[in-house]
Amino acid sequence: MTQPIQGFSKFSKEEKINWLIDTYFQGNSEKVEFLKSYWHENSDVQQLHDEFIENTLTNYYLPFGIAPNFRINGKMVAIPMAIEESSVVAAASKAATFWLSRGGFSARVISTIKVGHVHFIWNGEDFRKLEAFVDGLQQRFLDATDHITANMRARGGGILSTRLVDKTEDEPNYYQLEARFDTVDSMGANFINSCLEAFAAVLKEEVHQFEGFSQPSDQELDVVMCILSNFTPECLVRAEVKCKVEDLKDGNVSGDEFARKFQRAINIANAEPYRAATHNKGIMNGIDAVVIATGNDFRAVEACAHSYAARTGRYKSLTQCTVENGEFCFYIEIPMALGVVGGLTSLHPMVKFSLELLGKPSASELMMIIASSGLAQNFGALRALVTTGIQKGHMKMHLLNILNQLGATEEEREHVKSYFEDKVVVHAEVVQYFCSLRGVTQAELHGK
Repeated sequence: MTQPIQGFSKFSKEEKINWLIDTYFQGNSEKVEFLKSYWHENSDVQQLHDEFIENTLTNYYLPFGIAPNFRINGKMVAIPMAIEESSVVAAASKAATFWLSRGGFSARVISTIKVGHVHFIWNGEDFRKLEAFVDGLQQRFLDATDHITANMRARGGGILSTRLVDKTEDEPNYYQLEARFDTVDSMGANFINSCLEAFAAVLKEEVHQFEGFSQPSDQELDVVMCILSNFTPECLVRAEVKCKVEDLKDGNVSGDEFARKFQRAINIANAEPYRAATHNKGIMNGIDAVVIATGNDFRAVEACAHSYAARTGRYKSLTQCTVENGEFCFYIEIPMALGVVGGLTSLHPMVKFSLELLGKPSASELMMIIASSGLAQNFGALRALVTTGIQKGHMKMHLLNILNQLGATEEEREHVKSYFEDKVVVHAEVVQYFCSLRGVTQAELHGK
C-alpha cells in the first residue's frame, strides 16, 4: 500500500518525478524520459508553465488550430481554437464559410455586469432594521474599497451597486449583500473577491456600532463566505445569422425544407432536456475551444452557460431560431465573463499569440467573437443532423485517430483514406479493412 507523502510541494521537479515513478511505475526510467519529452526546449517558457499551477511535472498538449472565414460585424476573423475533439474546427470553418456569402455574423454585447456576494447569517428578527443598517453603509463600502478600485475606476469600471437580499425562505437567518461590478477588460475574479472581503469587514465592524440595533441578537452577524458568482446573467452577448429562406438550399434539400427541419431541431432541444444537454454541449465545443486558446476560464464559462440554460426552471437550448416573412434567423444569447488582461493573457505565449491573431480585442469584442464561434458550431451540427446525419463528417475526421491507434504506416494510411473516401467511416469496418491490407487477423493485430 502506498504511504502518504509529506512536504511533496517542496520537492524539486526532478524529485517529484522520481518519487512518482518510483512509487507508481516501479522506477521505470522510460516513464521519466517520457515526461521530460514534453518539456519545452526553451527553459524560460518551461519555467512559465511550471509556475502556472502547483506540483507541475510536465506539459499536456492540446491541438491548436484556426477556423478561418468568419465575418463578424463586417470584419474578417480567423478564430483560434484549442481542442482535442475531431471535427470541431472543421465544422466551425464550414459554417463560417456557409454564412460568408450570406452576410456573415452580427453580434452585440447587451451588458457586462458581474456579480458577487457576501453570504451572512443575521440572528435579529426585524428585517427593516437590517435593511436600514445596510443602506446606511453604502459610502462606507466605497471608502473601504477605494484603494482596491482605483485602477479599475481609471479604466471605466468599478463597483456599480450593492443591495441586501433576504434569503431566509431558503435558509434560516440567511442574507446576502449582493454587489454588481464592471471589470472592463479583466475577468475580475480577484478584484471582485477583494472588494467583497472588504465589504464583509465593514459589516462585522459596523454591526456593533449601529444605533438601530437595540437587541443583543441584532448584533449577531456571522459572515459565512465572500465569493464572486460564475452565474453572470447580466454579462450577456448576442450573435446571430440571417438570410432569406430560399438561400438555405443545401444540396437536394430545399430552403423551405431546411428551415423547417432546422427550426424543429431547435424546438426539440427546448422541449427535451436529454436533447438540450447534447445540443448545448455542441455549442460549448465552439465556445470552450476559443476560451481555452485565449487563456480564459472555460469551467466558469461552462457553469454560467448551463445555469443560464436552466434559468426558467427547465433546461433548454442556448440557441433559438425564427422563420418569419420568408427570413430565417438563427441566434444565441449567452452570458460570458471573459478577460483580455490579467491571468494568463500576458504570460502564456500561445494565449498572447491568439489575442494578437484576433487583433488584440477588448473583452466585449472577444465575447462577440466567441459567441459567434458557438453559434457556428451549433449551426454546423444541426445542419448535418437534419441533412446527411452527424456521423458521416465526424467519423471522417476521426479516421486518422483510428489509424494512429492501429499504428498504420504512411502508405497504409493513404490506402485506407482512399478506400473510405466515398464511404461512411465505421470503426469496425476500418479495422477489418486494415487487417485485410496487412494480411493479418484482428487477433494477430492485437497480439493475441
